[in-house]
Formats: sequence, structure tokens, C-alpha cells
Amino acid sequence: MTDMGLGCIAVGCPDLRELTLNWCLGITDLGVQLLALKCKKLRTLNLSYTMISKDCLPAIMKLPNLEVLALAGCVGIDDDALGGLENECSKSLRVLDLSTCRNVTHTGVSSVVKAVPNLLELNLSYCCNVTPSLGKCFQMLPRLQTLKLEGCKIMADGLKYIGISCVSLRELSLSKCSGVTDTDLSFVVSRLKNLLKLDITCNRNITDVSLAAITSSCPSLISLRMESCSHFSSEGLRLIGKRCCHLEELDITDSDLDDEGLKALSGCSKLSVLKIGICMRISDEGLIHIGKSCPELRDIDLYRSGGISDEGVTQIAQGCPMLESINLSYCTEITDVSLASLSKCAKLNTLEIRGCPSVSSAGLSEIAIGCRLLAELDVKKCFAINDVGMLFLSQFSHSLRQINLSYCSVTDIGLLSLSSICGLQNMTIVHLAGITPNGLMAALMVSGGLTRVKLHAAFRSMMPPHMLKVVEARGCAFQWIDKPFKIYQLTSVWSLQVEQERCDIWQQQSRDVLVR
Repeated sequence: MTDMGLGCIAVGCPDLRELTLNWCLGITDLGVQLLALKCKKLRTLNLSYTMISKDCLPAIMKLPNLEVLALAGCVGIDDDALGGLENECSKSLRVLDLSTCRNVTHTGVSSVVKAVPNLLELNLSYCCNVTPSLGKCFQMLPRLQTLKLEGCKIMADGLKYIGISCVSLRELSLSKCSGVTDTDLSFVVSRLKNLLKLDITCNRNITDVSLAAITSSCPSLISLRMESCSHFSSEGLRLIGKRCCHLEELDITDSDLDDEGLKALSGCSKLSVLKIGICMRISDEGLIHIGKSCPELRDIDLYRSGGISDEGVTQIAQGCPMLESINLSYCTEITDVSLASLSKCAKLNTLEIRGCPSVSSAGLSEIAIGCRLLAELDVKKCFAINDVGMLFLSQFSHSLRQINLSYCSVTDIGLLSLSSICGLQNMTIVHLAGITPNGLMAALMVSGGLTRVKLHAAFRSMMPPHMLKVVEARGCAFQWIDKPFKIYQLTSVWSLQVEQERCDIWQQQSRDVLVR
């Protein structure tokens, strides 16, 4: 798309309220200036990752109703461009996104905040260093409620001045920031009494000192994200459940959480999202407390939590009837019993059971019948799932949009049956030893709604090029994966033994079944 097309929109749609142009690299300042001249009712404008520069910013700032402006990743936006806005004033702008604008420093940010006195949300993720000067300039935004600093480098006293200047903050993101210390974080949360959402993901230098400060200073938190904060102890994590009883979202993936911690978290009865994947010390005993005390739970992530079995999953399914999403990938102890219990959760739309060797088509059939809203399904490396499961999905899972079948025991029959699901858009079928090029081509031709298919590269040369072009012309993009085929065998104790075959051997085997 170029300025010519944007000009047609500007002239023909004077009542336009919202426009997203991110990654439209053919758009220039000229087109955006015309848009701002003709579409005075614009409220939301996304120009992220376009080639605009300072020349169009004054025209944008004059839009009388503009509330949301996204300029993420615009390389032409720098301190000079933002400096030219000091004499402009947009009283309507509420949300500004400057994330990944690598040429912007605290000098440019200081200039732009003077022009947007009523700003409520500012995103500076991966943008500039957080210096004391940057923190001080936020005093000009007395109504600021959301500040996102993901991936920024925190300089000495940078957080301190944010705590002093931004007392109205409701949401603060420090995810993946470097330089965050216990002292700075403890100070800033002690100042932000109204904080509702805090993200400190991957801040690996903070300890229980910070956690104690967060839980004591911000008892009204409804969202706390702290994945991979590896220095928090199990005792420190228990403080969350004891002090932050209003939590609705909690992410403590890859932590030292244990069953006593889960018992404490059960006091957060309003939890709707709980992510506790890669927590190797939890078991069914702790999960039972969650199932009994958190009836509003909608999303739970138990990825690679190896101590979880059918007993814990059954308790979650019985105690959380509103459940919409569950990730049980690589929880190798679960069986069809877990799937049978989850089939009673009628609102379930996302199920991830990758690498669960004890589940079979019998359990998947129960899911298909009971969970009619199922939209995303990952059964990769579920070796006992075969065509029977696909037949049940085709009959009952009409909402299915995305599926990963890699390494399953599905053949052409199962793949063709899936093709009858008219809404299916995304399919990953790498290393399905039971499918043939002809069966695959037939399934692709029948599945009219596919937009993305991930396949092994060996199939590319086996299918007629003109037929691939037909599928692509309907809007389907192929991703060809060239990786060795792995044969997974189950021992008597359901452990996995992996034997790799060379890709060329697998390709030759596939050619042997090609019907010419």
C-alpha cells in the first residue's frame, strides 16, 4: 500500500474513526498529512513500523479527537522529531506507544510529554534508558496510569524518580529490564499505593526483599507477572497468597513454588489466570487447594510440571467450571482420565497436551463431544492419538481453528476427516509417518479455510506445483520445516527413548508410498 491508496481512503472516508497501518512500508509523510487533513474524526491511529518522519507529526497532533497513537518501531522518529512537538498540544491524546523507537532518548520523551498533558498510558518498551531525568519529566503527566518500560535499562535512581513522579500509576511493566534492584523496586512500590498491575518478568537480581515490599505495599494488586524471577524462595512466594487476596492474574512460571505455596495462593479466590509451568516442586496435593478455592479460574498453565497427575487435573476440572484454557504439555503422568474430567468444562477452548504419551483417542473423543467451543488443540507427540480422534473432532469440534498433530499416529483418513472443519485455519503436521503426498494434497484441496500450514520440507518436491499454487492463491501460507525425523518409543514405564533417523531416509520412505 502506498500514499495513493491512503489518499483514496482519506478522501472517501471522512468519518473514519480507527485506522491501522502498521508495517505499511509504502506509506510516507505525504499520505499521513493528507489523512490528518481529511479525517478529522480519527480516534485511533497506528503507524507502527512505517517510514514516517517528523514532517507528519505536527499534522497528527492537530487531530482534534485523536486518543490513541502508536508509533512503535518507527526509525524516522527521533529526538529531533519529538522536539518539534513542544509547541504543539494535543489535549485529546490518551495513549502513546513509542516502543522500539531506538533513536529516541529521554530528551525526546521529555519534549513529547509537554505536548500531551492528559496522557493516561505511555509505552517506552525497548526505547530508551530510564534515567533520573526521564523519571522527573513524568511530573508533567499527573494523570498517567499505565507506564510500560519492558526491556529498558534502568539507570541509578531512575526508578526512584518514577516513584516520586507517577503516584497515580495503576499499571507498571518492568519486564526484562536490566538494572532493577531490591532497593529501587521496594521504593517505587512503596510510593505507588494505587498500583493494580505489576510485571517484573525475568528480573533475576531481585529477591524476597522485593517480594515482601510488593505484597505489603500493594495489597490491591489484581495482576502480578513474575516469570523466571529465580531468586524468590518458596517462603517468599507464600506471601503473595497471604497478602494479595484480590489477585485475578498471577504468573510465577519457572519458580520455587511448592504445595504450601499453592495452598497459600488458594486464598486468592478471584484468580482467573494462573501460570505455574516449570514449577518442579508442585504436585496434586497443592493443585487440589486451587481447585477447591478458585472457582473463577479460566486459564491455567502447568507446562512441564511433572508432579501433576490425573488427581490434580480432575480437581481443577470439577472445581473450576469456567475453565477456558489449560496447558498440560509434558505432564507425562496424565492419562485419558484427565481428558474425561476436562470434557465436563463446556467453555474450554484451548487444550495443550503436547508430549503426554498416556493420552489416546479415547480421551480426545470425550473432549470433542463435551467441549464444543474447542478452538486450539496441541497433541504433538501424543503417539496414541490416531484417526479415531480426528473423526470425533470432525464430527463435534466445529469451532476448531488451530491444531498441531506432529508425531501422532494419524493417517490420510484422519487428515481428510479434519478437512471437513470449515473454520480450520492453522495446521502443523510435521512428521506424520502415516500420511502420503496424495492424501496430504487431497486434504489441502478440501480445506478451503486454511491460512497457514507447517509441513516437512520433504513433501515439497512430491506434490504437484500447480496444486500448491492453487492452495496458496486461496490465502494459505506454507512453512517448510527441514529437520530430522525422530522415532519415539514407549517403554513399560512410559519413559521416552528417542532415536533419530536421517532426513533423507525418511524422505525415501515417503517417496515409496507416493502413488504416481
